[in-house]
Amino acid sequence: MTIPRERLASIAMTEKFLVDLLNPKITPKVPRYVRDRASRCLRHYPGQYHMEIARVELPEVFGDGI
Repeated sequence: MTIPRERLASIAMTEKFLVDLLNPKITPKVPRYVRDRASRCLRHYPGQYHMEIARVELPEVFGDGI
């Protein structure tokens, strides 16, 4: 069972993974289409500001900060 803190951490880890995919120094040999797709996913990805609002407004979903 996923607890709210784990859900919040998963969102943060996913954002870091997508950002790392955009950086050829961190993830070499990643095809351009994968980098483009990661960029499109991040375009409207919730940032730290929005996740803080979600955490406060929906503690049963996103729980305490990480």
